[in-house]
Amino acid sequence: MGVLRGYVWALSGSAGRLIISLAYFVAIANALSLADFGLFATASATGIVISRITALGFSSPLYRIATVKHRLIGTYTAGYLAALLLSLPLAFAASAIAYFLVFATDMGSGVFALIIITETLLWRSVEMVMIVSNGLGRFGRAALLVIIGSAIRASAAISFSLLGHSSLDVWAWYYLAANGIVLMIGIIGFYPKYALRWHPALYLRRWRDSVAVAGAEILFYLQSELDKLLVLAIGGPVAAGLYAIIMRLVDLTALPIRSFNMLLVQMIMRSGDAIGSVRMRVLIETGIAAVSTVALLFFAGFLTIYPTALGENVSTAAPLLIFVAAVPALRNLIEYHSELLYATGRTFIRTINLAIIGLAKAAMLAALLAAYSSVSAWTPPLNGVFLLLYLLSLLLTYPALRGKMRRVI
Repeated sequence: MGVLRGYVWALSGSAGRLIISLAYFVAIANALSLADFGLFATASATGIVISRITALGFSSPLYRIATVKHRLIGTYTAGYLAALLLSLPLAFAASAIAYFLVFATDMGSGVFALIIITETLLWRSVEMVMIVSNGLGRFGRAALLVIIGSAIRASAAISFSLLGHSSLDVWAWYYLAANGIVLMIGIIGFYPKYALRWHPALYLRRWRDSVAVAGAEILFYLQSELDKLLVLAIGGPVAAGLYAIIMRLVDLTALPIRSFNMLLVQMIMRSGDAIGSVRMRVLIETGIAAVSTVALLFFAGFLTIYPTALGENVSTAAPLLIFVAAVPALRNLIEYHSELLYATGRTFIRTINLAIIGLAKAAMLAALLAAYSSVSAWTPPLNGVFLLLYLLSLLLTYPALRGKMRRVI
């Protein structure tokens, strides 16, 4: 019953975030030009990847401690802050490399820096407040912060639109300010009040797990967001804008699945037999696929009946949505496989698997984009690309789950 109650709270946060995120998405996708939206979405995706460098994976020990040893939260928070400071030069270097490789010809360095700072320092820190709250079982508080954060970001986008702005240069400042406000609210109102204590010996015991988690998360988000970078690099900003709109709607289908994954991870941490049977694993995968597909079909059907309901820019991409009907289920299942390996302490295997999947995705997407010149031509084959990636993930994950679960705390 406690797990069900927790899922209801977590799902309520996802439902609230879904509605508000949709408002945010509609406002900003239509206020910016397709090219600027493509640049913003791709820079934001780059920031999400780089944000996994920050703190060098020490988010993982902090989350595990919040889940099973609450009294050490203050000690591990101090370790997290120290790791965050140590990681900043690496994050800066990665940002500079990404800018000069992909964005230099289309976006000013100042605008890019604002978006990266927002994602890597501000929003990632908000996520850590949510993660710790979920680890403590405070699902209602985490859900409330999710809704507040999404609402403030949506308010910034709506204000930007209503005031007649259309420049990405201006929006970058709105985005920074909105996420800064959310972070202040999260730290003051939601982070648990434990005294910070410095204990380097404890941190050194966790460094291998932390670095492995950081590597796995970088690889996971890199393979997840790589398509946006490739579309921008090969197809240009307008194609990136169309693709970003399609994938944003696909991303929205993952919100309820991530709430489920988070609770399942906690259950497995406490009991390694939580999904021991083949029947249970098949049921879970079937459920994830069904929920993801139904959500995508709902968006496609709604936009077929009301094509301009989400704005002119979205209506341009809406007819392509039905052609990626299988992508949400397959993406969400790959993410679920990654969470299974994390929950059972197989962080090194998770890193290797994600590297293999990422390289396979890069190769297949590059070939797809080179073979077809228009977005409408290469969106249908995306289903096949993600099917192959899912099968690869399946073959890599389940054999690795055999044997006893590693102790992670």
